[in-house]
Amino acid sequence: MFQIYIMKHLKSNQSMSDAEIKFWERYAELLNKDGVTGKNGSYTILRAQEFAYSLEGKRLKAVDEKDVERWLEELGRNKHLESWQLIQAHKAVHFLLTRMLPGSDVPSINWTRLLEPLLELDANHSTLIREKRVEEILDERLAHMKVELEPQAVDALKRLRKLTRTRNMAIRTEQTYAEWVERFLMYHKGVLPPDAGCIADFLDYLALERKVASSTQAQALNALIFLYREVLEVEVGDLSHFRRARSSGKLPVVLSRAEKDRLLGVMFGKTGLMARLMYGSGMRLMECVRLRVKDVDLDNDLIQVFFGKGGKHRNVPLPRAYKAELEAYLALRKMEHQQDLESGFGEVFVPEALLRKFGGSLTDWGWQYVFASHRISEDPRSGRRMRHHVSESLVQKAVKDASREAGLSKSVSCHVLRHSFATHLLQAGADIRTVQELLGHADVKTTMIYTHVLNRPGVGVVSPADL
Repeated sequence: MFQIYIMKHLKSNQSMSDAEIKFWERYAELLNKDGVTGKNGSYTILRAQEFAYSLEGKRLKAVDEKDVERWLEELGRNKHLESWQLIQAHKAVHFLLTRMLPGSDVPSINWTRLLEPLLELDANHSTLIREKRVEEILDERLAHMKVELEPQAVDALKRLRKLTRTRNMAIRTEQTYAEWVERFLMYHKGVLPPDAGCIADFLDYLALERKVASSTQAQALNALIFLYREVLEVEVGDLSHFRRARSSGKLPVVLSRAEKDRLLGVMFGKTGLMARLMYGSGMRLMECVRLRVKDVDLDNDLIQVFFGKGGKHRNVPLPRAYKAELEAYLALRKMEHQQDLESGFGEVFVPEALLRKFGGSLTDWGWQYVFASHRISEDPRSGRRMRHHVSESLVQKAVKDASREAGLSKSVSCHVLRHSFATHLLQAGADIRTVQELLGHADVKTTMIYTHVLNRPGVGVVSPADL
């Protein structure tokens, strides 16, 4: 039975020792018990063997996370392998190291962290979706709607998306506005009301029946005002009479300096560097994920953030404490890019307008993503193979895992690092306007929330228990 499985091995039966044959037969037997059979089982063994024999004599119990990561990165350069095949390889090695070794010898490896970079960005990811035609997006959205929209409603959605692009608004704003308008239309059974008077009814429905937060209701209001005032060119009128959702008045979660040190102290590798840069510069998660090599100015200790929230550009400090780590990482990243070029790859995703400007191909080192994916994936527009940036979920999960490992009781996310950046600056005596500029806030009122964290009522009061 097991001979079928080991037909795909890299060595012939004659060149394998008896111990090797027994080892792979046992691997096949365990796969069979787990329901991994047929071609799937055969190729799973092949990937496991490829990894094992690539170690060149290193024992499996001595394998560490970097060994697996390097092998998966090399596999990701194979233009003939699709994303599901890389995931299959990941599972094969995971099975090999966790099921074939005694419990005490199983290496400590974060398998989730290794899996995330192998996944391709979804075609509807915010980095890629602006390159899709509005009509194509609409067709996909309409196909999954439970209510059929009238032609006028479909036309309004199309015009809304095109107007946001004409005004160069953020792609996430386009997505959010369009989704709220879709909900509004479904609430009205697919019909687009001719006047804006019914907006208040929908907002009441959100507050009273859906129990949404005040920020969610405000988001819906902004989307519908944009629809009527800017797209349909209809006067909105007075909307002050709708029932407003209750504001929670929640203050941002901020780490103390000791908590920050504990969190960052247990984070390593690519995600650790990303977390340190987010704290040290105040960058948002997607700003960090989309960072390109040309935007890192090592000589002047600054990072240029292009197309941040609201399409704004700004400069943020490059933390000197992490500069050496970043330089070492970029040196390795440049070697990876050079290997890509030698293998016939090396292109990077850029907007369509830049592709036309640079002649339809962009392999320059400066335009590469600093935090690139392990795998080379297919560009949905051209079909060419290139490296996108890592998925933001990779960093989000790493921060969550590190928070648990560090024993932090607070709810920690990537954005908490940005909150901590602002608060620690203010604690150190920085001017509120400077912090506003570094964070990229349009209004100083947004930045003022961090002064509430600094001046909480009762902080200066001595408890009677301590008197």
